[in-house]
Amino acid sequence: MPEHIALKKVEVALHELIDRLRAEQEGFRDLGHRLQNEQAKRFFLEETQRRAEYAAELENELHRMGVHDVKEDISRASKARLLWGEIQANLAGGQKALLSTAEKFDEATLKIYAAALKEELPLPLREMLDRQQAHLRRSQDQSRALHDLG
Repeated sequence: MPEHIALKKVEVALHELIDRLRAEQEGFRDLGHRLQNEQAKRFFLEETQRRAEYAAELENELHRMGVHDVKEDISRASKARLLWGEIQANLAGGQKALLSTAEKFDEATLKIYAAALKEELPLPLREMLDRQQAHLRRSQDQSRALHDLG
Protein backbone atom coordinates (compact mmCIF):
# COMPACT_ATOMS: atom_id res chain seq x y z
CA MET A 1 0.00 0.00 0.00
CA PRO A 2 1.44 3.40 -0.91
CA GLU A 3 2.62 5.41 2.07
CA HIS A 4 0.21 8.34 1.50
CA ILE A 5 -2.80 5.96 1.54
CA ALA A 6 -1.59 4.27 4.75
CA LEU A 7 -1.01 7.69 6.33
CA LYS A 8 -4.50 8.83 5.34
CA LYS A 9 -6.03 5.69 6.90
CA VAL A 10 -4.17 6.37 10.15
CA GLU A 11 -5.32 10.00 10.06
CA VAL A 12 -8.95 8.95 9.57
CA ALA A 13 -8.69 6.40 12.40
CA LEU A 14 -7.21 9.01 14.77
CA HIS A 15 -9.90 11.54 13.88
CA GLU A 16 -12.56 8.95 14.62
CA LEU A 17 -10.98 8.16 17.99
CA ILE A 18 -10.68 11.85 18.87
CA ASP A 19 -14.31 12.43 17.94
CA ARG A 20 -15.45 9.52 20.07
CA LEU A 21 -13.31 10.54 23.04
CA ARG A 22 -14.62 14.11 22.86
CA ALA A 23 -18.20 12.82 22.71
CA GLU A 24 -17.57 10.62 25.74
CA GLN A 25 -15.88 13.50 27.51
CA GLU A 26 -18.97 15.64 27.07
CA GLY A 27 -21.39 12.85 27.92
CA PHE A 28 -19.45 11.62 30.95
CA ARG A 29 -19.13 15.17 32.32
CA ASP A 30 -22.88 15.64 32.18
CA LEU A 31 -23.45 12.13 33.48
CA GLY A 32 -21.15 12.77 36.43
CA HIS A 33 -23.12 15.88 37.34
CA ARG A 34 -26.45 14.04 37.17
CA LEU A 35 -25.63 10.89 39.11
CA GLN A 36 -26.64 10.71 42.76
CA ASN A 37 -24.08 8.15 43.89
CA GLU A 38 -20.93 10.04 44.96
CA GLN A 39 -18.60 7.21 43.94
CA ALA A 40 -20.15 7.05 40.46
CA LYS A 41 -20.14 10.83 40.16
CA ARG A 42 -16.43 11.05 41.05
CA PHE A 43 -15.58 8.16 38.71
CA PHE A 44 -17.24 9.71 35.66
CA LEU A 45 -15.82 13.16 36.32
CA GLU A 46 -12.32 11.61 36.55
CA GLU A 47 -12.96 9.69 33.32
CA THR A 48 -14.00 12.96 31.69
CA GLN A 49 -10.50 14.27 32.32
CA ARG A 50 -8.93 11.04 31.09
CA ARG A 51 -10.88 11.22 27.81
CA ALA A 52 -9.69 14.81 27.33
CA GLU A 53 -6.09 13.75 27.92
CA TYR A 54 -6.34 10.89 25.44
CA ALA A 55 -7.93 13.08 22.77
CA ALA A 56 -5.15 15.66 23.27
CA GLU A 57 -2.49 12.94 22.91
CA LEU A 58 -4.04 11.82 19.64
CA GLU A 59 -4.32 15.40 18.39
CA ASN A 60 -0.61 15.82 19.12
CA GLU A 61 0.09 12.70 17.05
CA LEU A 62 -1.86 14.18 14.15
CA HIS A 63 0.20 17.36 14.44
CA ARG A 64 3.40 15.27 14.37
CA MET A 65 2.07 13.62 11.19
CA GLY A 66 1.74 17.05 9.61
CA VAL A 67 -2.02 17.50 10.06
CA HIS A 68 -2.36 21.09 11.21
CA ASP A 69 -6.13 21.54 11.28
CA VAL A 70 -7.47 19.05 13.80
CA LYS A 71 -10.72 20.86 14.54
CA GLU A 72 -14.08 19.11 14.53
CA ASP A 73 -16.26 19.54 11.50
CA ILE A 74 -20.06 19.83 11.52
CA SER A 75 -20.73 16.11 11.18
CA ARG A 76 -18.40 15.26 14.04
CA ALA A 77 -20.02 17.82 16.32
CA SER A 78 -23.42 16.41 15.36
CA LYS A 79 -22.24 12.93 16.23
CA ALA A 80 -21.24 14.12 19.71
CA ARG A 81 -24.67 15.70 20.22
CA LEU A 82 -26.37 12.47 19.16
CA LEU A 83 -24.37 10.50 21.72
CA TRP A 84 -25.32 12.95 24.43
CA GLY A 85 -28.93 12.68 23.27
CA GLU A 86 -28.79 9.00 24.21
CA ILE A 87 -27.85 9.92 27.76
CA GLN A 88 -30.60 12.52 27.96
CA ALA A 89 -33.13 9.99 26.66
CA ASN A 90 -32.21 7.71 29.55
CA LEU A 91 -32.42 10.37 32.26
CA ALA A 92 -35.93 9.31 33.16
CA GLY A 93 -34.70 5.75 33.70
CA GLY A 94 -32.59 6.66 36.72
CA GLN A 95 -29.02 5.86 37.60
CA LYS A 96 -29.04 2.28 36.24
CA ALA A 97 -30.22 3.48 32.82
CA LEU A 98 -27.54 6.18 32.77
CA LEU A 99 -24.83 3.71 33.73
CA SER A 100 -26.06 1.27 31.07
CA THR A 101 -25.73 4.02 28.48
CA ALA A 102 -22.17 4.73 29.66
CA GLU A 103 -21.34 1.04 29.25
CA LYS A 104 -22.66 1.11 25.68
CA PHE A 105 -20.51 4.17 24.93
CA ASP A 106 -17.45 2.38 26.27
CA GLU A 107 -18.19 -0.70 24.18
CA ALA A 108 -18.53 1.38 21.01
CA THR A 109 -15.33 3.28 21.80
CA LEU A 110 -13.42 0.03 22.35
CA LYS A 111 -14.58 -1.19 18.93
CA ILE A 112 -13.16 1.96 17.35
CA TYR A 113 -9.85 1.37 19.14
CA ALA A 114 -9.80 -2.24 17.92
CA ALA A 115 -10.39 -1.08 14.34
CA ALA A 116 -7.64 1.55 14.61
CA LEU A 117 -5.21 -1.03 15.97
CA LYS A 118 -5.78 -3.17 12.86
CA GLU A 119 -4.16 -0.42 10.79
CA GLU A 120 -0.47 -0.32 10.05
CA LEU A 121 0.71 2.05 12.78
CA PRO A 122 4.11 3.34 13.87
CA LEU A 123 5.17 1.55 17.06
CA PRO A 124 4.93 4.58 19.39
CA LEU A 125 1.37 5.27 18.21
CA ARG A 126 0.41 1.59 18.54
CA GLU A 127 1.77 1.56 22.09
CA MET A 128 -0.19 4.73 22.91
CA LEU A 129 -3.43 3.24 21.57
CA ASP A 130 -2.78 -0.03 23.42
CA ARG A 131 -2.26 1.88 26.66
CA GLN A 132 -5.39 3.97 26.15
CA GLN A 133 -7.45 0.93 25.18
CA ALA A 134 -6.28 -0.96 28.29
CA HIS A 135 -7.41 1.93 30.48
CA LEU A 136 -10.77 2.10 28.72
CA ARG A 137 -11.30 -1.61 29.35
CA ARG A 138 -10.58 -1.10 33.06
CA SER A 139 -12.88 1.90 33.03
CA GLN A 140 -15.64 -0.18 31.47
CA ASP A 141 -15.18 -2.81 34.19
CA GLN A 142 -15.47 -0.13 36.87
CA SER A 143 -18.56 1.29 35.19
CA ARG A 144 -20.14 -2.18 35.21
CA ALA A 145 -19.29 -2.57 38.89
CA LEU A 146 -20.99 0.75 39.65
CA HIS A 147 -24.02 -0.38 37.66
CA ASP A 148 -24.16 -3.59 39.67
CA LEU A 149 -24.02 -1.63 42.94
CA GLY A 150 -27.23 -0.03 42.06
